[in-house]
Formats: sequence, C-alpha cells, structure tokens
Amino acid sequence: MNATFHALSHPARRRILDIVRADAGTNISAVCSHFSMSRIAVMKHVNVLEEADLLLSERQGRERHLYFNVVPIQMIYDRWTSRYSSLWAEHLTSVKYAVETREEPAT
Repeated sequence: MNATFHALSHPARRRILDIVRADAGTNISAVCSHFSMSRIAVMKHVNVLEEADLLLSERQGRERHLYFNVVPIQMIYDRWTSRYSSLWAEHLTSVKYAVETREEPAT
C-alpha cells in the first residue's frame, strides 16, 4: 500500500490516472500530449504508477497502451472503510435522529 500512496501523492500521476481511466488503452504519446513536461518526465511518472500496479501496460508493436487498474485503490478502500464505516454510519444515524426528534423552541 505504501507504493500506492506514494504514486497517488503527486498531482501529475493522479492526472495520468484520470486520463487513462477516461480513455482505456490510450498510448504514451496521447498521455504526453496533456502535459507541458518532457516525454521522459511523463514516462517516469508512468513507471511509478506501474510499480504501484495502478497502471497496466500492453505493448502493441512500438506502442505501449495503458490501462487503469483499480484493485490497489479498492484494497485501500476496503482496509479503511470496512472496519470503520459501520461505526460512523451508526454515529451519523444517531445524530440524525437526535436532530430530527429535537423539539422546536417556542417563540
């Protein structure tokens, strides 16, 4: 999970994930066209995302096609929400009921 958090910590890498998620199978050149940084810089970010398993790449001839892999993010979500979501849902529900059953002050 550390690699996932590290990969998500940079805004350019989050933008790359947004681009690939919106256009699955896009190639590196298409991703580079969204940035003013060099192709090498974009490739470094792509490599970090691949190391974190957030991006999967497939070679087709000379091109690399990129695909977003949601599994690492889902694992983080499951780790942090499954245990706590019922606790917070219970607390929020009790607050909701307390507010709704509170009597209006007489004017």
